[in-house]
Amino acid sequence: MEEGTEGRKCLGLLDLPWEDVLVTHIFCYLPLRHLVSLQRVSKQFHALIQVYLANCRTFDLKQIGPSIPKEAFCSMLRDNKVLQNLSLQNCSDWVTDKELLPVIGQNQHLLRVDMRGCVCLSRHSLVAVSLSCTHLKHLGLAHCEWVDSLSLRSLADHCGGLQSIDLTACRQLKDEAICYLAKKCPGLKSLSVAVNANITDASVEEVAKNCRGLEQLDLTGCLRVRNESIRTVAEYCPKLRSLKVNHCHNVTESSLGLLRKRNVEIDVEPPLQRALVLLQDVVDFAPFINLQI
Repeated sequence: MEEGTEGRKCLGLLDLPWEDVLVTHIFCYLPLRHLVSLQRVSKQFHALIQVYLANCRTFDLKQIGPSIPKEAFCSMLRDNKVLQNLSLQNCSDWVTDKELLPVIGQNQHLLRVDMRGCVCLSRHSLVAVSLSCTHLKHLGLAHCEWVDSLSLRSLADHCGGLQSIDLTACRQLKDEAICYLAKKCPGLKSLSVAVNANITDASVEEVAKNCRGLEQLDLTGCLRVRNESIRTVAEYCPKLRSLKVNHCHNVTESSLGLLRKRNVEIDVEPPLQRALVLLQDVVDFAPFINLQI
């Protein structure tokens, strides 16, 4: 606190109430990378940022930069027990169970966890999430090939309020695990089981019949999915807004047409439109062809 020119005391930033004002009403609007840098200004600022980190509800490493050291990750989350949203994308190439399990264990109010691409984790992390975060609503596990049937069943048993889950390229999973998830988590609104050749009509039909509030379904590259299950989705999921079936070679317009009539967004163009696009390509790249023949 400094003396003003007329003898009045001027408040500095650090003189404001930390938790009631700075943390709650000011720092929440600043990028995390700026707050981390602010720690270097002085010991007081370092202590202040530690208070902020211990009370922040959202921790997204994309806000810091392209990478973060393990020690910094552990230090920043060491005292936090109130996290609701956790994103690990910028440490996906090194974060292991050793770093993550303590964070999960002391944050039982997590609603959203993004572990997409975290290749160094194991099934133990998913089991820990299922046991500690029973109020979980959104989970990203894309390209986590360590996800297996047992860990997914644990998630389904303990997180019945799950609303969205991304299981893209979780290739250990088969129909049995997806069917179990659908029965235990009927409130699912968004599901991706893309890039998994193990998934068949059995999974898709079970999801459709149990998760009738489904809004988004990604089946990209599920080569064994056929028209029959897409018709079941059309029948049981009236709220569906988006369907991805690119590279599902056994899914044709005979089933997709039912959803197009409801204005469902589908990533595969209708046959006529595809033909027009191909024709336009021919015209653009081969103008010498006489189309009147």
